Amino acid sequence: MEESNRSSAKCGGVEMVGGSEMLLRLVLMGLCLSAMVITLKSSQSKSDYGSVSYSDFGAFRYLVQVNGICAGYSLISAIVIVAMPCPSSIRPALIFFVLDQIFTYAVLAAGAVSTAILYVAYKGDKSVTWSEACSTFDSFCRRTTTSAALSLAAAALYGFLSILSSYKVFSRFDPPVPSAPPLAYNGKTNEAPDALHG
Repeated sequence: MEESNRSSAKCGGVEMVGGSEMLLRLVLMGLCLSAMVITLKSSQSKSDYGSVSYSDFGAFRYLVQVNGICAGYSLISAIVIVAMPCPSSIRPALIFFVLDQIFTYAVLAAGAVSTAILYVAYKGDKSVTWSEACSTFDSFCRRTTTSAALSLAAAALYGFLSILSSYKVFSRFDPPVPSAPPLAYNGKTNEAPDALHG
């Protein structure tokens, strides 16, 4: 009886985290979808200079793909959290913990690579004779900058979500039982038997 009361009390604390976690996942879905749509609409044409589109850059294609996958994952995980507010095993919490870590780094990588491309687009690189391009393609640069900023914000929220996921994994179960005291040799602890001394 006492064991079931203890596990239900722990589950109650996790349920409180589950509500805020579900909202956070829905906010993440909105951020990722917004970043993806803004990037997909990032293209600009100039009669004198040609055109530029997100699909011309591998970094922006990766940004679209990662944001699309993360939006889908955020929606599915929010639904699962509502459907299973207090799972009986550690497996779902552990799966969320691992996936949240993976998506944190995937979105962070996409935002960082896009930011590096944008830095060169804004500043240029005189050592390799690349001139800046954002004075010419200003609309494209504004859209992709917004998308990269949204992706980096999503990465920060995924980091916070990873902390919540680790709380769900590690706080729901009792700490490990301490190990047995060290073996005693010749009546004294941590001393080798006389046969080892020669």
